[in-house]
Amino acid sequence: MTLQTTRAMIARADADDRAIAAFNVVQLEHAQGIVEGAERSGAPVILQLSENTIDYHGGPRAIAAGMRAIAEGAAVPVALHLDHLTRVDLCARTADLGFSSFMIDAAALPYEENVEVTARTVARAAVDRLWVESELGEVGGKGAHQTGARTVPAEASAFVEATGIHGLAIAIGSSHAMSEKTATLDLDLLDAIAAAVQVPLVLHGSSGVRDADLAAATRRGIRKVNVGTQLNVAFTRAVADVIQEQPRVVDPRVYIGAGRAAVARQVELVLGLLTAGSPA
Repeated sequence: MTLQTTRAMIARADADDRAIAAFNVVQLEHAQGIVEGAERSGAPVILQLSENTIDYHGGPRAIAAGMRAIAEGAAVPVALHLDHLTRVDLCARTADLGFSSFMIDAAALPYEENVEVTARTVARAAVDRLWVESELGEVGGKGAHQTGARTVPAEASAFVEATGIHGLAIAIGSSHAMSEKTATLDLDLLDAIAAAVQVPLVLHGSSGVRDADLAAATRRGIRKVNVGTQLNVAFTRAVADVIQEQPRVVDPRVYIGAGRAAVARQVELVLGLLTAGSPA
């Protein structure tokens, strides 16, 4: 299937009042498992590559090429997205790598500098018609996706207008790197932000969100749901189980293959949840 653009995929989801799942890729087996799970579900997905993972691979080109090949061979629509970029040089390489969108993360900067950096990056991305996501930065003295941080609706509206971003990651109770589903979303705040902001809203840290809250969030304005840790937990447990059960195994295809299969199953679960949260 032809590679899809994030812009078109999010636009369709917004028109249908539903959310697209965006899964973080760590290695090729992640990408393969994600696409396998999406094909079983018959749902479109976004494959995401973070700056941290780019550094792990020693650069973006090899892993990006693999992700693109897997996406182009998929039986369902797949788009490619660069996640949490802090370096302008990586933002500038997005189109060259075959990706149609990226997230510029200037969250560590003061609000005014975040606006300036984000606006400048969005203007440069317009040349390649890239879809750009961002977040407000620190809210109440805390990182935008740390427990307790909250996005202020009026500030969100001003930020979107000042930067021209196409998607806004908001803080409503989720947090990155949660391995258990203990986060509770502030759905009333989500309603207020959705009323104030005229671009698609993005939820980070979705792995730690209770199923009922995640389904509700898709009905109330979230259009892109980021999932990473949940896949890593499933992958790691599957690998550990194989090694424990077969301590003499030396072929990495045996245990990494089990991890890939676990990722596919987890993707099916997430996509089923998001479908259940969408209107009939």
